[in-house]
Amino acid sequence: MHDDRQLIEERLRRALRERLRPAIYGAAVPLDIEVWHAPGEPVSPAEALAQTYEKAEIGQPWGPAWGTAWFKFSGQVPSEWAGSEIEAVIDLGFSGGPGFSAEGLVHTTSGKPLKGLHPRQTYAPLSILGPDGTAAAPGDRIEFYVEGAANPEIPLDNAYAKVDIGAKLGDHPIYQLARADLAVFNAEVWDLILDLEALDSLQKELSAQEPRRREILRAISRSLDALDYENVAGTAADARAQLTDVLSRPAHASAHQLSAVGHAHIDSAWLWPLRETRRKVARTVSNVATLAEEYPELVFAFSQAQQHAWVKDNYPEVWERLKKAVAEGTIVPVGGMWVESDTNLPGSEALARQFVHGKRFFLDEYGIDTQEVWLPDSFGYTAALPQLVKLSGSKWFLTQKISWNKENKFPHHTFWWEGLDGTRVFTHFPPIDTYNSDLSGRELAHAQRNFQENGAATRSLVPFGYGDGGGGPTREFVATARRVKDLESSPKVTIESPTEFFTAAEDEYRENAPVWSGELYLEIHRATYTSQAKTKQGNRRTEHLLREAELWTTAAVVAGKLDTYPYEDLDRLWKVALLHQFHDILPGSSISWVHREAEATYAKVAEELNAIIAKAQQALAGSGDAQIVFNAAPHSRNGVAGLGAGITTGAGQAVTMEDGVLDNGRIRVTIDERGLITSLYDVEADREVIAPGAVGNLLQLHVDTPNHWDAWDVDSFYKNNVRDVTEVDSVDFSTVEGVATVVVKRSFGRSTVTQTLRVQPGAKRVDIETEMDWHETEKFLKAAYPVDVHADRSASETQFGHIFRPTHQNTSWDAAKFEIAAHRWVHVGEPGYGVAVVNDSTYGHDINRTAREDGGTTTTIRTSLIRAPRFPDPKTDQGVHTVNHALVVGAGIPEAIEEGYAINLPERVVTGTDGVEPIVALDNDNVIVEAVKLADDKSGDVVVRLYESTGGRSRATITPSFQAASATEVDLLERHLADRELTDNGVALDLRPFQILTLRFKRS
Repeated sequence: MHDDRQLIEERLRRALRERLRPAIYGAAVPLDIEVWHAPGEPVSPAEALAQTYEKAEIGQPWGPAWGTAWFKFSGQVPSEWAGSEIEAVIDLGFSGGPGFSAEGLVHTTSGKPLKGLHPRQTYAPLSILGPDGTAAAPGDRIEFYVEGAANPEIPLDNAYAKVDIGAKLGDHPIYQLARADLAVFNAEVWDLILDLEALDSLQKELSAQEPRRREILRAISRSLDALDYENVAGTAADARAQLTDVLSRPAHASAHQLSAVGHAHIDSAWLWPLRETRRKVARTVSNVATLAEEYPELVFAFSQAQQHAWVKDNYPEVWERLKKAVAEGTIVPVGGMWVESDTNLPGSEALARQFVHGKRFFLDEYGIDTQEVWLPDSFGYTAALPQLVKLSGSKWFLTQKISWNKENKFPHHTFWWEGLDGTRVFTHFPPIDTYNSDLSGRELAHAQRNFQENGAATRSLVPFGYGDGGGGPTREFVATARRVKDLESSPKVTIESPTEFFTAAEDEYRENAPVWSGELYLEIHRATYTSQAKTKQGNRRTEHLLREAELWTTAAVVAGKLDTYPYEDLDRLWKVALLHQFHDILPGSSISWVHREAEATYAKVAEELNAIIAKAQQALAGSGDAQIVFNAAPHSRNGVAGLGAGITTGAGQAVTMEDGVLDNGRIRVTIDERGLITSLYDVEADREVIAPGAVGNLLQLHVDTPNHWDAWDVDSFYKNNVRDVTEVDSVDFSTVEGVATVVVKRSFGRSTVTQTLRVQPGAKRVDIETEMDWHETEKFLKAAYPVDVHADRSASETQFGHIFRPTHQNTSWDAAKFEIAAHRWVHVGEPGYGVAVVNDSTYGHDINRTAREDGGTTTTIRTSLIRAPRFPDPKTDQGVHTVNHALVVGAGIPEAIEEGYAINLPERVVTGTDGVEPIVALDNDNVIVEAVKLADDKSGDVVVRLYESTGGRSRATITPSFQAASATEVDLLERHLADRELTDNGVALDLRPFQILTLRFKRS
């Protein structure tokens, strides 16, 4: 037989394009059109429907970028169409892909939302176009509204565009209404298209010699022969009949088993603002609820409690449909988190609260205790997650993003993930390598071939549907799932819930699954540790303000000095903070609109939290004139106990300064005429810290032009082009109130940097405040600290502990970690000596070592200060920023931990009479109190979350300042796990390395 594969494939492509797809709709009548253009931000349906509408027509321009137009459509359904499937077909001028272009939401005449519209979903069935969303019939007159969102088309293939898509792009319309008809839907033609597409995509994945491929091509050829192009609708059934045999052959017994879950990964903000995500969610949920009426087998995984809450708060009719779909099992809440957050950057307590608020919402609203953590698209996963997953009451974890690794292919798809404390969670990483699958033959074949556990396990999961910008599954996707459910040469595809998949996968494989220990480091998107400095600074400061607000209000209420605890305010403010930890907000990868709004939001949150803190502290301090110092850090300082308040004691001998040498008796710092640290001598250790021939606090400027994804990526070649910024405008030395201070001003390019270096009495650190007036483009600024320490690994603070990463590049896995994330501190050390760099609002670092000619080793810690990417915000970080760091010498990890808390929780001074005893006290500094609060159930119980901080076993006794009636160990949601014995009002603790423990004290 001659090889005519190409001939048939080309014939099919043209038939689909020119004959079949245009025949999906037959007879059509135009709808009457009216329009009202909203003058500003979106309005409610009630307000929109009350406006005066103007006549409009096809071709009508509408929608300046980010604008809204409300369209009113009306018409008579032809009586002669009785017995036909009838749909309204609305094309708002769609371009681009679903979620990245214009979108619409169909409403009834009373304003009830019905169904979303996007470029791949342009219809509304007659079954929902009657009064109040009921079915209409031939002969009826129908009337409905569409809220059109003029979201600008976003060219992701041109990620270097300088246009600011986060700004209002003028007043000119960017869309034209393209179609508004009532039309007969030719279901047989539509089914034929799906038959042909499913078979064509399958045969392309088979080898040329495989008989199955030839059989499919022959069947496609016969099908096209049976089709009359002048009567496509009338001959579609005959054409389908030619495909029956090849579509009905069952899959091989050994075929891979795919659990298909409908999904719409909706970024809570990204290339659109938060306000638009609220509308995206409503459109998507409406789509899913409508689709499920036609396809009852549909299961849709809906993550992010925040998005459920948006529906509840803003769309009551959609909320009722959502609750009904959840009760019926069609929509399945997943994830157990408030949002799909970043996990590298949120602080310890914040990441715990993601689970608290997410799981509690699903429990309160649906009675569902979610079991899977669903994070397909975050930019790497902290080693703290497995323990938090378990403590939240969940047991499974799913991600997709690790398939994006640039340097190393991750070796597993189903495995046990072991966290930094030893906790393991059963984890799946779908081999289909997408969370927006279309269930094509190409994707299904890739999942089967790519599955790393082939031979040991048989099943994987595939999320299908339009995502990122929302939309979810369409009827085409669900109909395709029916066709590939049991199809020869294809994996078996079953639509089912994540719980059904994980249960089956764990039953099959849990005993033999491999183990991955430590963080899931993503080998891409490393610049997200630095981009959008103000967003990151707002997050860090908000986290610590929330700690203080809970601590001091709890102390004041327990002491009887405040009558009420601000439950509702703190709950609301926590949710604001958690929302902004979404994986395209906190990492700095959203449009300018999102980040400018975040900056304003953080400022308002800070104002409110500071007021709560001030009220509680004043109540605790009383009305005297003494200077009462409040210390929210977990360690004592200057004579004030951690978590307490009192009068400070002297910090140490005064600092001397002469000829550029700053000396406080513990360290001696030499700063040259360039404002650089040429010597940092540890007097107590009799040791020079700065490496020979090197200088500390050296600003280094890199050209930063990643190959892709500006705001997300920094590629390793950025290090090939570096400029040491050593020129100075001025260097000024002074001593203020016993603190030696050096102010260094530098200029380069269009930017200026002013650094204030301080040596405090009694401190073994150099404090460095850096103010940057930044106006560069595609540049990356770092500060370098080369130290004379032989370290083959560095320690970085992460949630509830720290992790070690190599400073060498022995393997490709080591080399890939050329930029790393840390929270408040990083540390390098050799036996007996270490150095730490602590910070108050930055995250990115690189740490490496070089051999010197004298045989020693220089280990260089570099903090990432600021970047200047072009996309998606061409003005990223332009302006003034102030950050604080400190170089801490002679430091072990305990000292790094202490200084990290101290720089982020500065002392507060309140005039009053009384000091404050710590509300809880611990007799072992290795055990850290992370949160003190009143129980969420408003019982008045005191909840304390603590952890072992050093990575070793620690014993301690925790003693509350109040009389406790009982103590219990609880999970993150404050649910009972075990009773704890009270002895002399204290609880004895025996903690394993990095263990998190939450205790609940009932007050007598």
